[in-house]
Amino acid sequence: MNEIRSHRDLIAWQKAITFGLNVYDATEAFPNSERFGLTSQLRRAAVSVASNIAEGYGRGTTPDYLRFLRAARGSLYELDTQLLFAARRAYIDERTHASLLEQLTECSRVLAGLIRSLED
Repeated sequence: MNEIRSHRDLIAWQKAITFGLNVYDATEAFPNSERFGLTSQLRRAAVSVASNIAEGYGRGTTPDYLRFLRAARGSLYELDTQLLFAARRAYIDERTHASLLEQLTECSRVLAGLIRSLED
């Protein structure tokens, strides 16, 4: 197992970055009328996942770390809901929606494992 020297070494953070960038890409084609609505919400939530993982790591205490990891998990739940809105409004096609949900599920799985490892 590789040594964790910074938040950048965390698989959860790496997956969150990739997922967040893919959310940004998916929202590029949203209608201009959603610029301050769903586009903004999706992007903020996507950035929040990786940001909370990084900030929690940097806090230096396990309780703080866990609090921020749980906030990251909350942002994933937000994204799940927001992506459903985007799909039902036909801002993203079914293939894109399925791909993003798969990535979200993987981020959630890895994040849950990290949380469990700190709770033990």
